[in-house]
Amino acid sequence: MSYPAAPLDPIVLPTQKQRVAYFYDSDVGNYAYGAGHPMKPHRIRMAHSLIMNYGLYKKMEIYRAKPATKQEMCQFHTDEYVDFLSRVTPDNMDMFAKEQVKFNVGDDCPVFDGLFEFCSISGGGSMEGAARLNRGKCDIAINWAGGLHHAKKSEASGFCYVNDIVLGILELLRYHPRVVYIDIDVHHGDGVEEAFYTTDRVMTCSFHKYGEYFPGTGELRDIGIGKGKNYAVNFPLRDGIDDVTYKSVFEPVITAIMEWYRPTAVVLQCGGDSLSGDRLGCFNLSMKGHANCVNFVKSFGLPTLVVGGGGYTMRNVARTWTYETGLLVGQLVGPEIPYNDYYEYYGPDYHLEVRPSNMQNANSKEYLDRIRTTVLENLSRTKFAPSVQMTDVPRDAPEEEPEEDTEESKDMRGGSQEAWDSHIQKDGELSDSEDEGEGGRRDIRNYKDDGGDTAMIDADEDEDDEDTPAASGKP
Repeated sequence: MSYPAAPLDPIVLPTQKQRVAYFYDSDVGNYAYGAGHPMKPHRIRMAHSLIMNYGLYKKMEIYRAKPATKQEMCQFHTDEYVDFLSRVTPDNMDMFAKEQVKFNVGDDCPVFDGLFEFCSISGGGSMEGAARLNRGKCDIAINWAGGLHHAKKSEASGFCYVNDIVLGILELLRYHPRVVYIDIDVHHGDGVEEAFYTTDRVMTCSFHKYGEYFPGTGELRDIGIGKGKNYAVNFPLRDGIDDVTYKSVFEPVITAIMEWYRPTAVVLQCGGDSLSGDRLGCFNLSMKGHANCVNFVKSFGLPTLVVGGGGYTMRNVARTWTYETGLLVGQLVGPEIPYNDYYEYYGPDYHLEVRPSNMQNANSKEYLDRIRTTVLENLSRTKFAPSVQMTDVPRDAPEEEPEEDTEESKDMRGGSQEAWDSHIQKDGELSDSEDEGEGGRRDIRNYKDDGGDTAMIDADEDEDDEDTPAASGKP
């Protein structure tokens, strides 16, 4: 017996106004895993084009983060593994045959042109988003190029090479005593759970398909060990879960986590493969059912890092991440798709909607009630929010206050840097992110140019980039 399908209640936007920082690098759509591979970074470019054409840029600050360096990646990954990723290419991969086996690089995680640069973009966006949250420069940070939750300390897995989420959480832990990680990808967030399985500083919570499904982890009894016992939360689901039943388990569990654990920051992984009709997924969530999770997490008003993840039907991923970006900035978008560089992808109806199908929901009420009861009992055992020993947080570099707007104090956009910190970017403008403090993300504003001014892609240049189809390797 399964739940009958029922429509979800209309989404109500939270009333509080929150500052949103959005991270995007126009190069990300140039990379391709290879012909026939389901993971297509081009979907991030498609989502960005929709986001811009809906005018959402007016309500958030847009940045291009400095790509993560090898040293930064090694805060979690091993030196040997990161060095391998930085050196291997399709041309020399025969020289690294043993390393490919050791680091699980091959079929699912192929070597492709620009592999390391792609990982750097993904990791840099999540680290920079976390750094801005730490400094109170924004309330929500978005990095749709992130969310690669399967990558391990010294191993690629499930299309993921560098775990940007772990890197972002490590950055958050410099300032925050407790961070909660929430994963709504159809696959278990195994890489993030494994990284923090023995600590109470991070609670990981994953809602995922379990049972003869990749990666095969994330059963109900996996709750953490040592100091981390009861701080790993897994909610195993069966095929065909719909909007109403997903909401019936998601909201009570997240509410209990907020009440018992009392996190001071949130990382939300929004994998789009839990949507109905996904090429690799088996759930039946509509766009609004998926977005309801984002809206609910936002309603708690905590500093939140939002990242992408899986999602293999590109037009549906782009639709959903665009709609969710709208929710995060406080604007409902749709239903018509505005004309954009990838307009033909959204035919024949050209609507911003991902509808559920008539697939059977294998999640019975009895099954979900049993799992939910067990999860809530485990959470209650955490008793009180864990605390951490007081330590000195590394000080941020003092912000200089220019006496006047001299030529040296102006960037290429005009005005002082302080004035531009609070400026909302215009259509197509992307600024390199600023210094995030000593001991954190460094300020290398113009990592592509030799000049000292803030780099920016103007609207015409950005549009040219969007017209370029995804290709194998950088152009």
